[in-house]
Amino acid sequence: MSVAMTTSPASCASEELLERLRANLARVRERISASGRDLSGVRLVAVTKTFGLNEVRAAYELGLRTFAENYVDELCEKSVATHDLGVTWHYLGALQTNKIARATRCADVLSAVARVRELEKIAAVSPGKIIDVQVDFTGEARRNGVAPSDVAALVVLARSLALQVRGLMVVAPPGEEATRKAFVTTGNLADELGLVERSMGMSDDLELACELGTTEVRLGRALFGSRVG
Repeated sequence: MSVAMTTSPASCASEELLERLRANLARVRERISASGRDLSGVRLVAVTKTFGLNEVRAAYELGLRTFAENYVDELCEKSVATHDLGVTWHYLGALQTNKIARATRCADVLSAVARVRELEKIAAVSPGKIIDVQVDFTGEARRNGVAPSDVAALVVLARSLALQVRGLMVVAPPGEEATRKAFVTTGNLADELGLVERSMGMSDDLELACELGTTEVRLGRALFGSRVG
């Protein structure tokens, strides 16, 4: 999937867009503070899936410096367009073998690694690449991620391939009790493996993620509003 880039990175976002994002960002920060966390301890990752460069630029003007995409084509278009801004791009989508080389070139962090063959391909095309291992708590074949019981082995393998394992990433299963269990387990695994980063929490569950020790929250709708496609 690709979103057309209709503005240059040097162009300014509209005042209406800036005001809307400023208000949304203020609400996000209020929610984090209400959870008892210091804002300085929670990184905000702006997930720009289906949104264009106008939204990227507006978020940048409001101080956000970490962005994420779920599609390789969008990732590469936006990372090229913002290369002079000093921002960091995360790739959150499942890794297709034939797109790994492009994803490694365009993303600073690959945040959804879950299979041995992905690690081997990444190590072959981009030695030393920074990655997160994605943990899955649903057990559903269609879901991306590795079962909690297999996380340690995958991290050990990644390190043996000289990849830099930044942390663990999780998309929580539905239900507050299941979400809480997933976040607690992810945090414990990160501690056991000596991983600093735990990417837990999105627009709907960021308070619980902050309460349970996330180091970053991935924000799409809470920041930009409803998806445009």
